[in-house]
Amino acid sequence: MYAFEFERPSTVADAAKALGEEDAQALGGGQTLIPTLKQRLAMPSKLVSLSGIAEIKGVCKADDGALCVGGGTTHATVASEAKADYPALAALAGNIGDPAVRNRGTIGGSIANNDPAACYPSAVLASGATVVTNKREIAADDYFQGLFETALDEGEIVTEVRFPVPEKASYQKFEQPASRFALVGVFVAKYADGVRVAVTGASESGVFRWSEAEAALSSNFAPEALDGMAPPADGMISDLHGSADYRAHLVGVIARRAVAAAS
Repeated sequence: MYAFEFERPSTVADAAKALGEEDAQALGGGQTLIPTLKQRLAMPSKLVSLSGIAEIKGVCKADDGALCVGGGTTHATVASEAKADYPALAALAGNIGDPAVRNRGTIGGSIANNDPAACYPSAVLASGATVVTNKREIAADDYFQGLFETALDEGEIVTEVRFPVPEKASYQKFEQPASRFALVGVFVAKYADGVRVAVTGASESGVFRWSEAEAALSSNFAPEALDGMAPPADGMISDLHGSADYRAHLVGVIARRAVAAAS
């Protein structure tokens, strides 16, 4: 580790002001940033902790029926407090990492980092959620823009994620046993106007919607609707854990499991 300034504001306004200073970096739960700092892969001169901002924490139901999750809400809190209204989201949160990660990591930190193997991006994208920041609202389809890339501007803070609650949903993942990150994770959400399917862990470009599966499931929401289907292997991650062809095949397998679980 190295020397840096540390600030823990209590309001979003104060945090935004602090992040406006040169070479300042936001700190959510620190589950990615702290290891990055230890390896000297990032060396900001100031860390601005968001952990003291009460207004961006918690889970509640909006008047329009959407489930609103504060950007500073931990995975453990989502797992317990979203269970009644959005069980699939709660189950996803309850299976992230280990207890230490779930009690420190936050949904805002996860989607701001947009790791290609993280679980939350698939829930946000499959739900057609809205990412609310201190400056604006961003639709999920516009928010994720590639590997570790999002629509967030420098210093912009995720204050809330609004999830339209589906009729049926499930998230299933084939996980790397050491990290519990998804080698392939698929979130399926059925709404009155159609089905959304988002895949994480598989693509070199990060989380993506599988449109062919969405069309098939919108006509017939059953596992057999996806029989024989898999996305193209081009652009899939190929590493020591599995080839691109293997991951493409696995997407189809995990998607069918998700539909079966949702049904």
